[in-house]
Amino acid sequence: MEFINRPFAPTGGFAATNLINIDDFPDAETDYVLELAEYYARFLKAGQRPPARLAGKTQINLFFEDSTRTNLSFELAGRRLGADVLNVPVATSSVNKGESLIDTAQTLTAMGAHALIVRHKEPRVHDELARRIYCPVINAGDGVREHPTQALLDAATIRSVYGTLKGLTIAICGDIKHSRVAASGAALFSRLGAEVRFVGPAHLMPTPHQFTNVSRHDVLSDGIAGADIVMALRMQFERMEEGGRDAAKGYFEAFGLTHESIRHAKPTAKVMHPGPMNRGVEIEGALADDQERSLVLRQVFYGVATRMAVLDALITKGSAF
Repeated sequence: MEFINRPFAPTGGFAATNLINIDDFPDAETDYVLELAEYYARFLKAGQRPPARLAGKTQINLFFEDSTRTNLSFELAGRRLGADVLNVPVATSSVNKGESLIDTAQTLTAMGAHALIVRHKEPRVHDELARRIYCPVINAGDGVREHPTQALLDAATIRSVYGTLKGLTIAICGDIKHSRVAASGAALFSRLGAEVRFVGPAHLMPTPHQFTNVSRHDVLSDGIAGADIVMALRMQFERMEEGGRDAAKGYFEAFGLTHESIRHAKPTAKVMHPGPMNRGVEIEGALADDQERSLVLRQVFYGVATRMAVLDALITKGSAF
């Protein structure tokens, strides 16, 4: 089966060298990656093998935080494109023997890595890596600051339903303060023409000087009124101060997404969640599993297609198919 309408790289090729912050991909590069994600999604939907664009290339996943879906998504993405994919066992790596992260990364790239995917709790680690190694660095999540591939896959998911983000209203609900998903998502969705709202209790909101272009709402019905997309966020208990689990007390009653609570959004509104979900805390199971309203599993699907696009774009620089 041959697919046409393959996206063309920006004039002059794909300019970005890393994906550490969502703004590392300017508008032309962002559009190209989202179109490329849809191109690869068509292969995945049809059960067809896509072009082995990364055959002979090596992708190394280096995850210092626990992750299931992001790690597996990157692994599947690389393998679908024909790359050799290595997952570094961090628990037994040289970093745990006193070697610096920089030395470990330099050693891995000297072995022939063409892309290094890193998840780390410390902000700015990726910037330092990018200054010291020669292959693309892809941020798979850093602390509470950025998760750019999640923002891109969420945008790809929304585009698969609405065709565009321009003119849509997207309400992001919950633990905004500790969410790198919210940070990258708000920046990207706004740039793509959506109105973004933050919805949640005041103590889970970012500081006032952050995201000044995003409206804030501490009543769920107000925040999601007329929204096209309502996105729940996971409670980031591991990033909260001691006693942070108290934040969940009464949260579901006030801000949990249910079939009843989302009636204030548009009748056609879709719900999203980056996962993993705390059912009965951020969202009711019945709504998360409602195939008419929920895009949760579609997000997982587009996670692979979008990361395929990111890997392809950064490693091949948009070279011809």
